Amino acid sequence: MADPPGSDAASPASLSFESALERLEAIVDRLEGGDLVLEDALASFEEGVRLSRQLSEQLSSAERRVDQLLKEGGQLLVKPFDAEGEEP
Repeated sequence: MADPPGSDAASPASLSFESALERLEAIVDRLEGGDLVLEDALASFEEGVRLSRQLSEQLSSAERRVDQLLKEGGQLLVKPFDAEGEEP
């Protein structure tokens, strides 16, 4: 079976976080468009699931790194991420 339309040759594991996210967004757009034949839709869905898992793993890894950086005095101080940059 040929690659689904718009797919690239790079494996999901070789993509940067940003590239994988862009790829996942493109897949979602194509699937939501409803113009894919069933075989291509399934292949795109499978790729989307792989990308979603990869992105989730990368985010979890980044969260663990941030937690490690917050160690103070030998104890881990888990602080919620504040996107606004404001103190609680």
